[in-house]
Amino acid sequence: MTTPPQADHSARAHSFNAAAAQYAANRPSYPPALFDALEELTGRPLKGSRVVDVGAGTGLATARLHERGADVIAVEPGAGMAAEFRRTLPGVPVVRGNGNALPLADHGADLLTYAQSWHWTDPTLAVPEALRVLRPGGALALWWNTDAHDVPWIADSGRRIDRHFAGLNLSAEKRNFDARFADPTGNLDFVHHEIRWSRRVPLDTHLANLGSHSVFLTDTEERATAFFAEERRHLLAVFPDGLVEETYDVHLLLAPTPTT
Repeated sequence: MTTPPQADHSARAHSFNAAAAQYAANRPSYPPALFDALEELTGRPLKGSRVVDVGAGTGLATARLHERGADVIAVEPGAGMAAEFRRTLPGVPVVRGNGNALPLADHGADLLTYAQSWHWTDPTLAVPEALRVLRPGGALALWWNTDAHDVPWIADSGRRIDRHFAGLNLSAEKRNFDARFADPTGNLDFVHHEIRWSRRVPLDTHLANLGSHSVFLTDTEERATAFFAEERRHLLAVFPDGLVEETYDVHLLLAPTPTT
């Protein structure tokens, strides 16, 4: 099968809007231990904290922050994702914008969160914006659900995906979570915290989750259909009952802001 030209970064970033319902229905959420870690590392409860969730998408992380009692506002650049957010979380405010130019006042947030979204920003712009919006003594928190590649079936699946998208080392992309990646300027002092968790889902949910990633959303329909048919065959050999045990490592990077 021929390999088509890869979609550029902007096309991948905008691809979610046409698949917002698929994203909301099939993507994994985040474990309670992540939000416990946020409270421990910031030294303050989420309840009552003013939190801005940037690149909120359909609200997977925003919902968990809201459930913990945070006074949360979401920022989302995409029309399709924002519409799905409003449908699922009608009581939580969401404004259109992105991390490179936040539509928010100075020094009003205790916590600025980026769940699965910092890699769509330009950190040379997003870091100064975060420092502008956060109050003294606040914190910037970035996190990602990543596949646990020490689990054999996940490693095998990752290699098949890498072969499908020849020229893109997607497995390496998903493991790039050091402070230099988050802030190339070195202005922030990040702590790295890792949490392992898992969920058990039907095979169709797993494949729809996979298909909601930008590389598949920007793939050709013919290539994607062929890949998922083959991937289904591989996974049924591992999970003959049709229930897939997805294992994730959440990588959390948290940086406090100066108190003065």
